[in-house]
Amino acid sequence: MSILDYVNLVAEPLDTKKTNRILIVDDEPRLRTSYAQLLSGDGRSIEQCATGIAAQARLDKRDIDVVVLDLNLPDVSGIEIMQWMQQNHLDTSVVVFSADEAINSAIFALRQGAFEFIRKCCDPDELISAVDRALHLRKMKREHTTLSAQLQQSERMHRFLVEQSPDIIYTLDNEGRFVFINRRAETLLGYEQNELLGKHYSVIVHPEDIAQANYNFNERRIGDRAATNVEIRLKSKDLSKGFLHFDNRVIVTILSSQGVYAAKDDSPLGNFVGTAGVARDITERKKAEETIAFQAFHDLLTGLPNRVLFKDRLELAVIQAERRQQRLGVMFIDLDRFKLINDTYGHPEGDELLKAFARRTRACLRSGDTLARLGGDEFTVLLPDINSENDVITIADKIMAEMCAPFLVGGHDYHASASIGIAIFPEDGNTPDSLVRNADIAMYQTKSQGKNGYLHFNSSMSSNQQDRIILENDLRAAIRSGDQFELHYQPQVSQSNQRIIGFEALIRWQHPTRGLIGPDEFIPLAEEAGLIVGISDWVLNAGCRQLQLWRNAGFDQFKLAINLSPKEFEQGNLVDRINRFISAYSIPPAAIEIEITESLLMNDAEKVIDKVSQLRLAGIRVSIDDFGTRYSSLNYLRRFPVSCIKIDQSFVRDLIPNYAPAIIDAIIGISHSFSLDVLAEGVETASQCQELSKLGCDKMQGFYFSRPLPAAAIETMLISGKFPLSASTANTKH
Repeated sequence: MSILDYVNLVAEPLDTKKTNRILIVDDEPRLRTSYAQLLSGDGRSIEQCATGIAAQARLDKRDIDVVVLDLNLPDVSGIEIMQWMQQNHLDTSVVVFSADEAINSAIFALRQGAFEFIRKCCDPDELISAVDRALHLRKMKREHTTLSAQLQQSERMHRFLVEQSPDIIYTLDNEGRFVFINRRAETLLGYEQNELLGKHYSVIVHPEDIAQANYNFNERRIGDRAATNVEIRLKSKDLSKGFLHFDNRVIVTILSSQGVYAAKDDSPLGNFVGTAGVARDITERKKAEETIAFQAFHDLLTGLPNRVLFKDRLELAVIQAERRQQRLGVMFIDLDRFKLINDTYGHPEGDELLKAFARRTRACLRSGDTLARLGGDEFTVLLPDINSENDVITIADKIMAEMCAPFLVGGHDYHASASIGIAIFPEDGNTPDSLVRNADIAMYQTKSQGKNGYLHFNSSMSSNQQDRIILENDLRAAIRSGDQFELHYQPQVSQSNQRIIGFEALIRWQHPTRGLIGPDEFIPLAEEAGLIVGISDWVLNAGCRQLQLWRNAGFDQFKLAINLSPKEFEQGNLVDRINRFISAYSIPPAAIEIEITESLLMNDAEKVIDKVSQLRLAGIRVSIDDFGTRYSSLNYLRRFPVSCIKIDQSFVRDLIPNYAPAIIDAIIGISHSFSLDVLAEGVETASQCQELSKLGCDKMQGFYFSRPLPAAAIETMLISGKFPLSASTANTKH
């Protein structure tokens, strides 16, 4: 018999054309209008409220089917509205559509009776689908209620509802054997009805839940005292048949049951004849709850414990080690040059490297150890129950050995390395925070000594960190005063004409107590501390002022190259700042050349292209420094309107008489094909100069011509017209 046959039995037909009323509650008019357009359709009435008070007043009319509710409202929160609805027994379905990213908000909203929790950043189709499901579920509930109310009119209607129920419905005799069970047991558990009739209920109960099942399947109570929503696991018959959705042989259900009694004159209840119950499959809900709980304490990329879980485990390990008079180790690991991977190959490849590193490192640890990802390329390791420092060193050696094998990144072999810091309880700290901090300090010390290794923390390292803080404070003071910095200038020459064509400005810091400090020591500190803009402004001002003095003295045939940190290109006002200094000293824009690093080309390329284009439109020259040391492509070079390419000194060093590395020849050829100037850095010998000239590179810079010199020495050189021709082989940018 079809459902239509059953519907004909009821006194009043089901209202299949009911208008579904949807209430949108959000304090942003634009979003309410957008939601209304998304959710509109035949048979739907869309209403809107901007405040919680207005929403409560409208919901109190009790004719709203679904409310799309924002949690953050100006007067009454969405959580309070759901609590009010529960207190007033409103049957409206709630779909929370919130910008709140916190997992706890999702969990709390679902516990307050929300039908679904959807974040505003999701695909709009998810909101449409959630409302459709809520309306569909309400429709099913209405139909179920209507049919249930007429069960007395038809036993066949009762049978239909039971058999079509999404839940397992059953009755047991007074010895716990199945007297009836609906077909849902077949779709969920794989048992046909006749296979279970006469069998004891324990045949479908997970062995570990038998004790709980004995109490609830044998329920004798009725009414409010009867068992309700008790969680019990049921086991399936045969996974090979491919029943429903379970990934193993167990589903999770919530069970409600009560005693069944036969009427008897001398007993208020009658004779106990068995138990009737309903078991609802909540496997997917349990999985969702477990997923939410997992995400709260684990890194989603690697699946490793996150900072919160690592701290919790470390706190417990410290307590246990202190009580048992044991030692434990903490390692702080940072991947070297990880930013290079993201800049070169992109973040997806960087993520794959992180996952591969996590797998290799985890394989080096013992079963009771914990590897956690703190964020980015930083990892921590907890090593409980160790005997000595050697135990930690052994594991560190294993990790370093694993790093010897290349990783596959972007289809190429990539040899990664890591810097590791080690701290041991109780010698290096007796609290979780001190252990992690000291391991972190040791890791940074490893990086400062060349990376790709490990160091055990000692107290002198802490002093180094304090020195770093002192140096940072001194740098702030130097930027404020502006009188501790000075610029040195290194000539850029045309070899064929034996004349100076420009200078590169190189900053030095004359520290009051430490003496002259090179940029390699304080520029990274300035970038890390957010001080680089102040230093760049000083360089631009000092460089343009000096260039104006030289031009006024008649030396107006050369340009000034100024290095800018990649961090500068994150500033929205970079071009305006450069133009301000050029205008202040009446310098022709073409006399200034801004040098950018090759890696910057791959870092947010569209923004960088826009800024480079603005510089070129203003007439300012732009060169690519250290070209060839990163992974570039002709496509990048074509898109960036640069004016010059500088060959890195590491390639120039490889020049020998009658032999030139192919990459130099290629860079010169690329430059000429794009009509770009090309300049070789680090020229230190006459033979290098000659080989570059043979290859077609006429513009050079290096100690062969001159070291970087103060402005006064440069003026002497300009007046004499001679180069010092230093024979030193030191780095050209020291």
